[in-house]
Amino acid sequence: MAVDLEKLEQLLTNKLREKFGDAIRDVSEYRGELSVDVDREVVLDVCRMLKDDPDFQFDHLSYVSCADWSAQGKTPRYTVYWDLYSVPRTHRVRVRAAVPEEDPTVSSVTSIWRSANFMEREAFDMFGVIFQGHPDLRRILMPDDWEGHPLRKDFPLGGVKSFYFKRATDPGAGEPPDLIPRIRRQESDI
Repeated sequence: MAVDLEKLEQLLTNKLREKFGDAIRDVSEYRGELSVDVDREVVLDVCRMLKDDPDFQFDHLSYVSCADWSAQGKTPRYTVYWDLYSVPRTHRVRVRAAVPEEDPTVSSVTSIWRSANFMEREAFDMFGVIFQGHPDLRRILMPDDWEGHPLRKDFPLGGVKSFYFKRATDPGAGEPPDLIPRIRRQESDI
């Protein structure tokens, strides 16, 4: 069943602007994808409406992500994205909210879609955006003691050189933990 994007865009615009007014910044279509730009203060309410409204029924959260626009000199620095899909109506929409660097917080949507849990944790871990109301906001990809957020544009690209030890039969295996790490060549498979 083909989705009439023009009709869906008009319906989204009318219903969202009627309920949220100027907090809906823009509803647009680009290359067959609909996007709704909203103020971060209304993200939770907009998402709840998009899920519960019978005209939309966005019952599936496909993805949560973030972008850092500092390299392009844009402000606010971050944009958080929620990609939604309606299984019964087979249409999609992307909800976007700008998040400033000084206060990188936005509401968690885990109360609407439980699948947001790990995706929000990843955005927190990689970008440092704090999802208020998240039930367990902690790092998911990086170690707990990691400093910084690797997908921020100001994160250093260098890092430490990787090293490893060969199998236990190798004379260098089992070296003491206080030994200064060094780069080693692998002569054969483990």
